Amino acid sequence: MPEVAPTVLLTSDPDAITHAVLAMQAGGIVGIPTETVYGIGVVPRPEALAAVIRAKQRPEEKGIALLIDGLDQVDGLVELSLPARRLADRCWPGPLTLVLPLRHPELVPVAVTGGRDTLGLRIPDHWVPRELARSLGPIAVTSANRSGEAPATTAAQLLATVGPSLALVLDDGPVRGGVVSTVVAVDGAGAWRILREGTLEPEAIAAAVLEG
Repeated sequence: MPEVAPTVLLTSDPDAITHAVLAMQAGGIVGIPTETVYGIGVVPRPEALAAVIRAKQRPEEKGIALLIDGLDQVDGLVELSLPARRLADRCWPGPLTLVLPLRHPELVPVAVTGGRDTLGLRIPDHWVPRELARSLGPIAVTSANRSGEAPATTAAQLLATVGPSLALVLDDGPVRGGVVSTVVAVDGAGAWRILREGTLEPEAIAAAVLEG
C-alpha cells in the first residue's frame, strides 16, 4: 500500500493552527517549527506517544519533553527550586529544556518520563508551539528525525525522514537556530547539571543560576 504524504500548511495560513489542533486532538502527529529545530508533536496520550516513538525508532526510556506556554500549565506537577526558577525566568522563552522532579509521577505517561520521576519542560521562543500548547495544554514534542540522526531544520528535511508518519506539517521555512536546546536537570534541592549541550553555553546557564 503506497505511503500517504501528510498535508503541508504554511504557518502564514490563517487556518493552520486550527487544522493542527484538530489533527492532534484526533491523535495525529504534527510537524512543528520551533526556534531551534523542527519537531514532531502530539497530545501526550499513550497511543499518540507510541506512534511518535515508532516514527523516530527511539527507545521509550529516553522520554519526551513537553512544550508549554507558561509554568501555570504544570503548576503543582513539578518541583521548582530557586535555581530552576532563575533559569526559567532568565532563559524562557528560549532554547532551554528543564528536567524537574515530578510531584506525581503516576499522573504522567511513561513514554513522556521514560520511566523516571522527572519531567522535561520548555517554553519555546516560537509562536507556533506556544499557540498549540495554549489551545491543547502541554504538548509532547521531540526533534523531527530518526533516533541518532541530525535533526531537521526545514520542513523538507522533516518530510524526508518522518513524513509518512505525520498527519500534518506546519511549514515556517528554515528555523532560526538549527541547534537543539540545552537540557539542564535541577533537583528538588537546587543542584543542577547539564544533560545535553545545545544552544545555550554552560557559562550562560551558570550565570543565570547565580545571578537570578
